[in-house]
Amino acid sequence: MTQKHKVFSWLLFDFANTSFSVMMVTFAFPLYFKNVICSGDSYGDVLWGAGVSSSMLLVALVSPVLGAASDYSGRRKRYLFFFTMLSVAATALLGFSDSGMAVLAIILFVLANMGFEGGLVFYDAYLKEITSETSIGRVSGYGFAMGYLGSLSILLLMRPLLGGGIVPENALNVRSGFFITALFFLVFSLPLFLVHRDEKKRDGRAISLELIVRSIKEVKHTVRHIMSYPDLARFLLAYFFYNDAILTIIAFSSIYAQNTLDFTTGELIVFFMLVQTTAIAGSLVFGFITDRIGPKRTIVFTLMIWFGVVLAAVFADSKELFFPAGMLAGMAMGSSQAASRSMMAKLTPREHVAEFFGFYDGTFGKASAIAGPLVFGMVSAQASSQKVALASLLVFFAIGLLLMLRVRSSSVSGRPAVQKS
Repeated sequence: MTQKHKVFSWLLFDFANTSFSVMMVTFAFPLYFKNVICSGDSYGDVLWGAGVSSSMLLVALVSPVLGAASDYSGRRKRYLFFFTMLSVAATALLGFSDSGMAVLAIILFVLANMGFEGGLVFYDAYLKEITSETSIGRVSGYGFAMGYLGSLSILLLMRPLLGGGIVPENALNVRSGFFITALFFLVFSLPLFLVHRDEKKRDGRAISLELIVRSIKEVKHTVRHIMSYPDLARFLLAYFFYNDAILTIIAFSSIYAQNTLDFTTGELIVFFMLVQTTAIAGSLVFGFITDRIGPKRTIVFTLMIWFGVVLAAVFADSKELFFPAGMLAGMAMGSSQAASRSMMAKLTPREHVAEFFGFYDGTFGKASAIAGPLVFGMVSAQASSQKVALASLLVFFAIGLLLMLRVRSSSVSGRPAVQKS
């Protein structure tokens, strides 16, 4: 297969997996779980928060170890295939969930989200091998643009089924949407597994006790020495804080719009379609900008946009004002995520790419998704206002920006920032 085929199949995977993200994490399933499975009871919020946090925690714990095992064995595709199939199967099974099945549904969601989030470690690790240093920003941007195009596509596909609302009376149509989401994820992810090949390395086995023990030792070695490389450490810490805020905004966007501004299901569908559209534009445009000015400057610029997004959303007192804030958030989301992935790829040595993306996607990326929603919920409860909780995220963006400003950009274009002794 040519390099173009490899790149395109990689892009299609992003098109595929974001159908799960928008339907099962951001929009449809959270509302279905609360309104239908839990019949609107308050304990639904507790179970939902626990499900999201526990799935992220599990991924954060295992990602670096599995990433190291993948680097050592050369079996990256097998790990990605396992996590993808786990997410697809659990999502399909959620199509059978109904009122009173809260515990079973949340267990299936944890498995599905673990599959989705865990697979990103191995998917992102392909970036360094399918492109060059001079085009890494563009290709990363193309990936996120394809992802948001996938989100837009699944929303258009689901619009007739969700038109009746995410309520008990329309539960059958909503559940059908979960089956379609699983099929969408499966079909468009297959080209990557058909085109890419695993590189057999020192240990040909995909998984073994010896391999896991060795991988744990590799991760311990990395943790002990990572602070010796301050630019990598600062970037990961900065990423933890600003990604914390971004993931919290994503997780609570539909709930905020519905509870604070009284959005209907139909209005939410239109809103998220517009957000995906501007996210596509942000990913593409800022992919080129990243290659021109570097990922550090791009990230700093997008964080300034996020400040504007939060302030606009806080002061928006009508649906008409919230729509522009959401569109700006889409642009900032696509650009900041694409630039961050480019930054990590440039900082990471090729021989440890999956291991370090395990820290990036797993330990730092997913751990932030544990803390952010918790802080948002506590502030919202104490202040009795989701607007105050949203404003509190400015602190996370500010800390991330200050840490990012201290990252030396010379580490990105020069020698690898991380080396094994």
